[in-house]
Formats: sequence, C-alpha cells, structure tokens
Amino acid sequence: MATFADKDPYGYDGLTGWKSYRLLRPGRGMYHDIRRRLPYYKSDLKDALTYRTAASIVRMYFVNLLPALAFILDMYRRTDEQFGVNEALFASALAAMVFSILGAQPLTIVGITGLISLFNYTIYDIIKIYDPALFPPFLGWVGIWAAVFHWLFAIWNISDYMRYVTDFSSQSFGMYVGIIYIIKGVEELVAEFTSFNSTQGFLSCVIAILYFGTIYSLEYIGRSTLFKPWFRSILADYAYPIGTIFWVGFAHIPGPLKNTNISYLPISPAFQPTLPRNWVVPFWTLPVKWVFVALPIGFLVMLLFYYDHNVSSITAQAKQFPVKKPGGFHWDFFLLGVTTFISTIFFIPFPNGLVPQAPVHTDSLTVRETRLKRFSSDDVEQVEKVVVATSVVEQRVSHFVMGLAIIGTMTGPLLTVLSTIPRSIFAGVFFVVGWGSVESNPILLRLIWLVRESRFIQPSDPLLTIRRSKIGFYVFWQALGVLSCVAISQTIAAIGFPVLIIALIPLRWLLFPRMFTAKELTVLDALTADNEVVLASLGGKPTMPELEDESDGEKMENGQAMEGVRQRKRISKDR
Repeated sequence: MATFADKDPYGYDGLTGWKSYRLLRPGRGMYHDIRRRLPYYKSDLKDALTYRTAASIVRMYFVNLLPALAFILDMYRRTDEQFGVNEALFASALAAMVFSILGAQPLTIVGITGLISLFNYTIYDIIKIYDPALFPPFLGWVGIWAAVFHWLFAIWNISDYMRYVTDFSSQSFGMYVGIIYIIKGVEELVAEFTSFNSTQGFLSCVIAILYFGTIYSLEYIGRSTLFKPWFRSILADYAYPIGTIFWVGFAHIPGPLKNTNISYLPISPAFQPTLPRNWVVPFWTLPVKWVFVALPIGFLVMLLFYYDHNVSSITAQAKQFPVKKPGGFHWDFFLLGVTTFISTIFFIPFPNGLVPQAPVHTDSLTVRETRLKRFSSDDVEQVEKVVVATSVVEQRVSHFVMGLAIIGTMTGPLLTVLSTIPRSIFAGVFFVVGWGSVESNPILLRLIWLVRESRFIQPSDPLLTIRRSKIGFYVFWQALGVLSCVAISQTIAAIGFPVLIIALIPLRWLLFPRMFTAKELTVLDALTADNEVVLASLGGKPTMPELEDESDGEKMENGQAMEGVRQRKRISKDR
C-alpha cells in the first residue's frame, strides 16, 4: 500500500543523472513545501475553534515564557547585562509571529533555547578578552553569516539529510539538553548564595525545589487515574500557571519570608533595550578582520539550528501524534534564517526550535480517549487503563495568540508583574524542563533496565531478544556522546559542541552496522522521522544501512543457491 511519502512528487531516490543531485536543483524542496502545505491554510484557522486550542494557548504561553526568561537571566548574568527581559520577549514574539503566520509547520514552537544562551555568553567570554565593546557588532555579523548559511542550506535542499537522523543521536541530544538545563538550574541557585547571603540562598533552594515538585506532581496527576478525567485534564493543562502563581505569592507572604529579600527578575522600561542603547546595533562598524572571524562561528550557529530546529519539528510531528497535515522543513529553515537576520539587526537572541516545548505543544492539542482494557488472569477479571490519541487539533492560531500575549507582556503593567517573580522560580523551571528531557529518555530507561532483576522484566520485552552486553555497548556510545558534549560545554570551546552532535549521525550509519547485527539495531534504534507526512518533506524514507547489508547478503545467498542448482543440473546432464 502506497504511503503519503510515496505519492508525494518530491524526492530523489530512483532518479539518475543531474536530477539526482540536490545541489543542482535549488529551491525544489521549498517549492514543494509551500505547494504541499498551502491548501491547508484555511483549515489551519477553522480547525482552531475548539477548547483544546484555548487550553494550549495558556499552557504554551507559560511553557514558552518561563524558560525564555530563565535563559535570558543566565545571559543577563554572564554577559554583563547585554541581554535582558525585553530582548527575550522580543525574540520570542518575533519567532511566534513569523512561524505561526508563514511557517509550514506551525506546531513547532520557536523561541529562545538554553543552547543559544550558551553560545552567546561563550562568544562574549572570547570577545571580552580583546574588547567587550566589540561584542554587539561581532554577534551581529555572527547572525548575518548564520542567516546566509540558513538560506543556502534551504535553497540547496540540505534539510533532506535530516531523514538520516535516528534515535541514537536524537536521544543523545535530548539527554544532553536535559543535563545542561539542570546544570543551569544549579548555577542559578549557586549565584543566589554567592551574590547574596546564605539565608536568601537557602530560601531560593526551597522555592526552586518545591516549584519543581508542584509542576511535576500536577502533570503526573494528569497522566494518572486520580479524580475525574476532566479534572485531571485541567490540572495538567494549567500546571505552570497554578505552580507559578502559588510560589510567587509564597515568596511575598509578609513576615520572615518577605523580609528575607530574595532577588527578583530584573526588568527594563517597556519596549526598551536592557542597556541604554538603540534597538538597532551598528554592526557595520565592526573591523573587517572581525567580520571574517565571525564567519566560522556563524556556520556553527547554523549547524546547531540545523539539528536543533529540525529535530524539534520532527518530534512535534512524531508518530505517537496522529498528525495528518504535511510538514515543510526546507521552507521553515529558510524562515529561520529570516528570523536570525532580523534578530541580528535588533541585537536580540536568535530564536530557534524548542526541543522540549515543540512536542509539548502538539501534546496539548492532542485529543485522547481513555478506554478500559479487560482481561482475565488466574480466573480473575483485570482492568487496565489505555489512553488512545485519536486526533490532533492541527492549527496555527494557538502559536499566533501566544505570540500576541508575549508582545503584551512587554507593556509596563505586565513587566511590573514579571518583576515580582523570584529568580529562584527560574531555577525550578530549569529543573522541570531538564528533568522532563532526562526522565523519559531511553538512555536512562535502558540503564535502569540493565540493572533490573530479570524476573521482573516482561517476557515480551524486545530487549530480551538481544544480548545484554550489546545493549550496554550501545548505551555506552550514547553516553559517550552526551558526556563529550556536556564536557565541552563547560569550557570556552563550548561553541564547538554542534560538531559533536552532528558527528553522531555518520557514526551511526557508517560504524554501527559493523559493530551490531541488523536484528540488534532494529531493536535498539529507529529513524527519528517516522511519520509519513514528515518524510514526504524530507524526500522519503531512507533504507537503513544494516538492512541494505542484510539484503545484499540475502541476494548473495540466493545467487549462490541458484548457481548451485545450475551446477547440479549440468552434472546430471553430463551423466
């Protein structure tokens, strides 16, 4: 049966001559992305008329806003206040407006990530060795070069190669991001002790940990069998606003808590930059030699976004979500170059696809049914809860309204409200987002599986079909990639970590088929882009190298068998 990707006209497999080369057919991917997605634009607006859209707007406003403020607080401290709240809000609103209106994949939430925060303050650490005043125009040229590389990659159809990303690298990347976020949370709390006294630091730790516990508990209840389904849904949908409002209020309780004088989020005047400067930075004043120094760093920014943004789009449309509308990777990557260029002009952080938040957006729009599965065990009837995702409200209104809400947050009254948030809340946000990436990551789950007592493992578990040593060996390679990225991120060479992440892709395709059998890799790994509507934009599903080798082996065996039959026939004739 032909799949969506098979029927789509975009692809290169089976073509010969110059038509088989992506670089020789510029703009083809973007053309088909627009042509594929444009007919759904009207339904993207009509389909939004549902409760799930309203709940998603509230949830994603907090899920996008709070991490963005947490990351900007990190940059604020590490770049001598070059970036602040207004820059974070401006970047988040810009990304939301552009991708909700023009994006081919409006489910992908775009905003400020912890990795671009790491990039920015690492570049600042390098530049301030020479002259801190060079930082704004230098970062401007980094953004210009990055935008140019974005456009070239989009025009030359390079996003197609994301179809080769497997769970090996995407799980490693997710674990890396989660660990970095947790480290950022710890650093934020350490800063409370070093900048203030131990009493303020202790109270900050208490608020951060209890905030994490509140959000985690509310979202856990949403997945449990406690209370009625509608009440569970409300608790999960509004976990962030409930937890944030309660713990912000807790910090302002009159008496000993209020008198502790913990630090709060620093703000600037409405719609004004953090430092006394114009929004437009004179990047054209940068000396020529520094312009070319910025070129390789701009390429590294693009390389980070190439992986991070595209994986965000893939996970937002993963197979567990019954998404029906097609994607558009080439066009969206071109748009990401546009937002990078605009961010350069106004000296705001470069927005990018958000790995934890993008699938959360789709999850918040997913319609589910809770069913009871009945079965008998030892003549006793058992009941099991089964949650089935039946559909996704695929629309662009929730992303758009969230962007409008962020623009509204830049006004004076709402900035005043933000200034009441303790900085320790953002440490809790780091813990929530980071642990969310770590807790469900298969790397951790397989490590737990390896030390679990064998009698408590389900007999139907696919991991039982392969040797434990091979599972451990596979996880070792993932852990090595994660730890290498974490290690380099703690040094001044942190801007080089995208190279390590990208290197995991050829490692998987070239070396793993020699270290693992096809059966082992089938159990341990799979393509990350596993949804046919996603694969259509990436040129179709590639054949895994271990399956090609297996197919070649079968062909060789069949050829040898046929040759043996022919030889026996010749011998019988001679006789």
